[in-house]
Amino acid sequence: MIVPPQRKGRILVVDDQRNMRATTALLLRSEGYTVDEAGGGEEALAWLQDHQADLLLTDLKMEPMDGIQLLKRAIELQPRLSVIVMTAYGSIDTAVEAMRRGAYDYITKPFKDGELIHRIDKGLEHAGLISAVDVFAGEFKERHGLSSLVGRSQAMRDLTTRITRVASSEATVLVQGESGTGKELVARAVHALSQRTRGPFVPVNCAAITETLLESELFGHARGAFTGAVKARRGLFEEAHGGTIFIDEVTETAPAFQTKLLRVLQEGELRRVGENASIKVDVRTVAATNRDVETEVNEKRFRQDLYYRLAVVTLVVPPLRERLEDVPELAQHFLNRANARSRRPHRLSEAAITHLKGYSFPGNVRELENLVEQAAALAENEELAPHDFPLKRRSDSPVPQLAPTGAATVQVLADAVSDAERRAINAALEKSPNDLAQVADLLGVSATTLWRKMKRLGLKTTGEEPVVS
Repeated sequence: MIVPPQRKGRILVVDDQRNMRATTALLLRSEGYTVDEAGGGEEALAWLQDHQADLLLTDLKMEPMDGIQLLKRAIELQPRLSVIVMTAYGSIDTAVEAMRRGAYDYITKPFKDGELIHRIDKGLEHAGLISAVDVFAGEFKERHGLSSLVGRSQAMRDLTTRITRVASSEATVLVQGESGTGKELVARAVHALSQRTRGPFVPVNCAAITETLLESELFGHARGAFTGAVKARRGLFEEAHGGTIFIDEVTETAPAFQTKLLRVLQEGELRRVGENASIKVDVRTVAATNRDVETEVNEKRFRQDLYYRLAVVTLVVPPLRERLEDVPELAQHFLNRANARSRRPHRLSEAAITHLKGYSFPGNVRELENLVEQAAALAENEELAPHDFPLKRRSDSPVPQLAPTGAATVQVLADAVSDAERRAINAALEKSPNDLAQVADLLGVSATTLWRKMKRLGLKTTGEEPVVS
């Protein structure tokens, strides 16, 4: 008896024609591969939920789930998976479409044994390279604080690129974005990628501290400085010495505090409450707000000089509604965390993912996280279905009221945001009408993001979409 040499790689063969599936699996086993079989798309997905494969070999023409649908869901479950599709000669266009959607290769039926083995070997080699790169990328992201910045959309790639560029400098950073978008995660990433990564990262939420205590909390106080100050105390700026302080909701602060904060940023020194002596501090400041700072400045609620001091570099975190393609990966990320704490792990159904992608998420990533955790806690079945994710529709949510001329008018949230974006872009274009890159820099976004927003908003664009190198 001749024992075939053991090859590396676990292959899942999917075909709804039993004879074809069995024959292919037998050939691959005779070549020393570890082979599993599935009689259709649903069976294959159930197998992939519980097992790790290196390569998926699937027929394209199957019912009720065809190979294209299986390809999409399989890659969502196992992003490092190499996929080879089998197709009849007359379905080449469909095979090419499969490759556009992430398949590594295709092979036409009938095929020769040697040709299949050659393509399998190349596919497994490709899977190994992807795995090595992904492992490195995962270690890199974990090491540098980027593991929580989940998403592969262009908006998230632009943001991550901008984070890595600004992190190495000592510039103060202003992070802008709606509530729930993950501004603190961005600040932590800036710190982790900076030269100060060995120093402390100290966060403070100005909205959570009363005005009378905020100065003492950040700058410290002397003994007896006020009632209850029974001993001297260092403030958070001193705690952050050699590292980064993250001042969240900075626009919630009072003008008197803003004056003192500006002095710390300009002079690199502070005075504890109740003391006259100054203390030198070596701190990088990252601030964040969910408000339009220029509006706050124009209405005299925020100091203009402090704004310019904070916004040396601006990072804008996109709302989830502008990167809905990231919803499946984010949902799976949150579900993995919930499963790690649960005795009964759950999985997302394709219908549930479609359901979530059709929602605008006014609460952004935080809302999605809450929805997934709620579903994992309350669902009766292991597979999460659409009804496990009760979503608020527009009619259920408060609608913002805009009153530009004194009379309140009702406007859908998405339309209000688009109007605000259009006004901001037009204002920047007036300052630099012939320089798209400079306009993008003024707005704190990449040229690619600006070009796409202008196209979506119906603003005049020149040339092709910028290419991000």
